[in-house]
Amino acid sequence: MIPLQIRHTTTYRFHRPVSFGPHRLMLRPRESRDLRVTSNEVTLTPAATMNWAQDVFGNAVATATFFTTSDHLVIDSTTQLQLDAVPWPLFAIAGSAVSFPFRYSDDEWTDLGALGIPQFPDASGRLRSWALGFVRGNSTDTLSLLKDLSAGVSQQISYQSRDAEGTQSPVETLDRGWGSCRDFAVLFVETVRSLGFGARIVSGYLYNPAGAFVGSQGTGSTHAWAEVFVPGAGWIPFDPTNRSMGGFNLIPVAVVRDIRQAVPVQGSFIGSNAFRDMIVDVHLTS
Repeated sequence: MIPLQIRHTTTYRFHRPVSFGPHRLMLRPRESRDLRVTSNEVTLTPAATMNWAQDVFGNAVATATFFTTSDHLVIDSTTQLQLDAVPWPLFAIAGSAVSFPFRYSDDEWTDLGALGIPQFPDASGRLRSWALGFVRGNSTDTLSLLKDLSAGVSQQISYQSRDAEGTQSPVETLDRGWGSCRDFAVLFVETVRSLGFGARIVSGYLYNPAGAFVGSQGTGSTHAWAEVFVPGAGWIPFDPTNRSMGGFNLIPVAVVRDIRQAVPVQGSFIGSNAFRDMIVDVHLTS
């Protein structure tokens, strides 16, 4: 079991005092059998009232309401947690799903709903054609297929850190041949959905104490990856940026259908031409 502290600070600076609209914050990690949050504190400057709730996916979401103007806004989240995921997990896949293609049960398919439907237009079927290139015959080992697809993303797409907001469409990522971790995650999820899998995007933190993983500066950073639902095993994490499977170095904050639903800080301000800059600092320590 690894005790960790995450300090995630987002600072907005303005040329003059502005007023703030409500801000939506997704900063608290998701607890599970492998991850236990022992404390989580979010401090806002200027001060605000915060109301916590869970969204439709069960993510912890805080809505901050401000009552004063300021020429800066600091959102400081500090979390203490214990991570207990194993590096080489074994997944007990149901016999009915060991080989691809397989069929979800009626209940599973109903509950997966939109998580099994591609979210980006692909009229030419390019993603499915690309995905079928990894299928090794009429009966393919399901887990091997998913691992090959995850590795295929990082083999064919070059990693490039990108500070600009938004995400490339999966076809854009294939065309450009480069992308950030969130572009890798979206490409992988849309590809497996085109084959009939239920999949979701995960946003959170990458724990990288040895500096061996792509997409991280220092001992850790924000990160995006994917989870695929396989009967018997449940939700299996895949990090196509690092060709890894399992969550031993991944700390999820939000699971979503669409990457746009996983923005850590989202809000507005009122002030013409007042925005100066934004700085994000993430520190993971054990």
